[in-house]
Amino acid sequence: QVQLVESGGGLVQAGDSLRLSCAASGRTRTSTVGWFRQAPGKDREFVAAITWTAGNTYYADSVKGRFTISRDNAKNTVYLEMNSLKDEDTAVYYCAAKLNIWSRAFDYWGQGTQVTVSS
Repeated sequence: QVQLVESGGGLVQAGDSLRLSCAASGRTRTSTVGWFRQAPGKDREFVAAITWTAGNTYYADSVKGRFTISRDNAKNTVYLEMNSLKDEDTAVYYCAAKLNIWSRAFDYWGQGTQVTVSS
């Protein structure tokens, strides 16, 4: 099993920055950690992902150039640095992990952290 705990959400102004953290624990090794978000009335969408070993990163087009995903292997923690935040970034942000690097599905999910961007 894998436990994922998100932190760092909050209320910010448009244009501000925020950093989310995802602390992973458990005996099962995962290959990749990703961030997803779900805005009110919308489907959950992919934001970014990173592989533990090589540190390969992937981003949704909507956040490229503004968000940066990184990991600290020693702390088993993945970060999402969000800059130039916009109203449309308002959502609950979820951390997720998957076992198989080639799988599209993520196997473990955190409880989510709210990010609210006000203008």
